[in-house]
Amino acid sequence: MKRIGILTGGGDAPGLNAAIRAVVKTSLGVYGNEVYGIRRGYGGLLAEGGVFPLDYAAVRGILPQGGTILGAASRGNPFAFQVKENGQMVTRDGSDQVIDRIKDLGLDMIIAIGGDGTLAIARELIRKGAPIVGIPKTIDNDVIGTEMTIGYDTAVGMATDALDRLHTTAEAHHRAMVLELMGRYAGYIALMAGVSGGADVILIPEIPFRYEAIFKKIQARVDRGAHFSLLAVSEGALPVAGERIYQDVEVVGQPRLGGIGEQVAEQIEAHCAVEARATVLGHLQRGGSPTPYDRWLASQFGAVAARLAAENRVGRMAALVHGRVTDIDLVESQGKAREVDPNGAGVQTARGLGICMGDRYDAHHEIEE
Repeated sequence: MKRIGILTGGGDAPGLNAAIRAVVKTSLGVYGNEVYGIRRGYGGLLAEGGVFPLDYAAVRGILPQGGTILGAASRGNPFAFQVKENGQMVTRDGSDQVIDRIKDLGLDMIIAIGGDGTLAIARELIRKGAPIVGIPKTIDNDVIGTEMTIGYDTAVGMATDALDRLHTTAEAHHRAMVLELMGRYAGYIALMAGVSGGADVILIPEIPFRYEAIFKKIQARVDRGAHFSLLAVSEGALPVAGERIYQDVEVVGQPRLGGIGEQVAEQIEAHCAVEARATVLGHLQRGGSPTPYDRWLASQFGAVAARLAAENRVGRMAALVHGRVTDIDLVESQGKAREVDPNGAGVQTARGLGICMGDRYDAHHEIEE
């Protein structure tokens, strides 16, 4: 019998509870292993009451629930713990304490569910001897090595629904409606939701945009009698020779993106014969009940992780590769975050539909629909 610990690091994402449930039920029912929940990321290993047993009763009814029963962790990097000393917050490396605590608890494996930050920490802990396997989750869908992450499908669904709703009010008021979406430095949410929601302009981080191209697209629609436009804008989008817009610094020390949607709306109103309004969808994208696909993917990832833990395959990660759920080398999958291919099928599809990607304006697409 093995003792398996499971944690959810970083922000929350729809489908986390489905993955936890799958790990627990598969570990108990198939492999006869014990499972322990770790509260609020890696920091829970050192917190009083931060580790507790998980059984069938603990995961009953959580499949359709958003969030995570283990708690999210916006801070908790073991290599940079924030601690109070002499009345001031200082940063200390607590990675050795975490590894010692794993040994003291008798945990044979840690299943870390997280995005690029959580999994990067896992890689460093593995190099120091920690037994960890990973499950990729993030609504941004930017984890290297997997074609899909837990939470992405639900976020895209929410973003598409928002565009559908903005369509009616944009048409009623003859406005350009700008929807700012999450994704950080990857434009997957904006691209997929933009195509699915009928956006006229999609701006993503991977393709720096020119305001002139946006103005021409919107003005062409006005000239032919379509007095409204929809724009799906990724929070990490930026103009050519320009810079990204940041709001402030988060507790983990990473800059928080936000504000490009409002800036685009202001520029449209100043240069086009149309009113413009910006909407920031924000955390609505990561909340609520997961879609059936996210539940399905998370359940499969959880089952794979339970098997990896049972087989003591340290350093592996569940992944979707060529449409098949499998596992890959977590340590070797590190690197730059996965991004949208500017020349890939998704962008080509958008251009073929007459959607302006911000870098150029294609006049031949402006026909009466």
